[in-house]
Amino acid sequence: MRSPQALRNGGDNRSPSAPRFHSTVAEHKLRRFNLLILVFRLTSFSFSLASFVFMLTNTRGSDYPHWYHYDTFRGATLFPEVLQVWFDFGHDQVFAYLLLSASAAGTSMARTLKEMDTCTASNAFCVQADIAIALGYAAFLFLGFTSLLTGFRVVCFIINGSRFHL
Repeated sequence: MRSPQALRNGGDNRSPSAPRFHSTVAEHKLRRFNLLILVFRLTSFSFSLASFVFMLTNTRGSDYPHWYHYDTFRGATLFPEVLQVWFDFGHDQVFAYLLLSASAAGTSMARTLKEMDTCTASNAFCVQADIAIALGYAAFLFLGFTSLLTGFRVVCFIINGSRFHL
């Protein structure tokens, strides 16, 4: 009698040549759901970017108010300064780690695809995957710079009692 352990760990007791059953309706719903999430995220990013640009360019002249005259638009934070400094630093570290892990996993998968001769020189999927992985590493690089700057703010807060070194 076979142990049910393999099934609990994601193993499959069918032969490798037997096709897996996938409901096309379920795959279609999942694809549509994921597309909807992507659209919402892109839309929220677009609205945030438009809001930022609109507020940044909101100048009428020297006698009109500007965005930097008000604390609400100038960088007032949700948390007290001591918590905000550590919150920013912690999140930058976590997101940098997640981004590096995802890029490393993508690199491993791309290497596996190339070893299995799935990727050829003219395969557009593999070329786009390589570009996406390179962009992920570039994003990690810039997030690493951001982590250095937020670390600098933490040190400034510890030394001076303020997150700004001036």
